[in-house]
Order: sequence, then structure tokens, then C-alpha cells
Amino acid sequence: MDAWLTPLLETLALPSVGLPAVFVISLLSATLLPMGSEPAVMAMVTLDPSLFWPTIAVATVGNTLGGVISWWMGRGAEQLYERAYEKVRHRSPHELRAMAWLKRFGPKACLLSWLPLVGDPLCAVAGWLRLDFWPCVLYMAIGKFIRFVVYTALLLWWFPGLSAAA
Repeated sequence: MDAWLTPLLETLALPSVGLPAVFVISLLSATLLPMGSEPAVMAMVTLDPSLFWPTIAVATVGNTLGGVISWWMGRGAEQLYERAYEKVRHRSPHELRAMAWLKRFGPKACLLSWLPLVGDPLCAVAGWLRLDFWPCVLYMAIGKFIRFVVYTALLLWWFPGLSAAA
């Protein structure tokens, strides 16, 4: 995977690429790939603080679309699993408890899709459980938007010299 991912990220890291790079990195990082979008967002806002809201918007759209991809991957995996193991329905107590929690909260659980480590799999599990698609997308977008605003604003507040140095 590194053979194609590293050159892609190096190309997208060029300052001349700008917001499209933020979009692609945000999209890829919201799938099950092990990467984060925050450095790209922070770098873009640090290079040009006037692009704060456009960067937040682009990162939110990209990250939400990545969550949508994960949702559909979960949905497809569930269908394959059901076909392959339709006679064997043994689930562990942990799995049953997690599924009950997600079903109880429903699409609102996707507000937590911004969390590191658990957010991306949460989107996939929402698809697996066939939670309503559009409400899941809405809650994913809200959670991801709030995360980008808070993280980026905190960066600019705690390190005001970064944007002045650019």
C-alpha cells in the first residue's frame, strides 16, 4: 500500500494544490486507512488564515464522504457475512452489547464519528446495522464539522505566531 500512498500524499502536500489536497486527504483519512486529516487542515490554515472557513468546509465534506464510504463498506460486508454464515448466528456478548448500544442511539451515534480510532469503524458498523443512511450522513457531518472548527481554532488560539509566520 505504501508504494502508491506515499507518492500520492507527497504530491498532495504541495502548497500549490491547496484545498483539493485537503479534500482528498480528509476523504482518505475518514475511511479505514490509518491516517489523519488534521495536519493537512492545520497546514492550510497556517499558510493562509483567510482560508479558515473554506478549509473547514472542504475538510468536512471530504471527511463526511469518507464516512459515507465506510458506511457502505459496512453495509456490503454485512450482506456478504449474512450470505456466507446465514446458518451460523453466534455473536459474542461484547458484540451484542455494542450493537444494542448503537441500535439504541441510532444514527445519532454517528456524531461520534470524529473520534480517533473508533470513529471510522463506527461509520462502518452503522452501515452493518443498516442504520438510516441520510440521518447517519447528517450526524457524521455535524460531528466532523465541530471537530475541525474546534481543533483548528485551538491551534490558531494556542499558537498565534504560526499563522503570522506564514
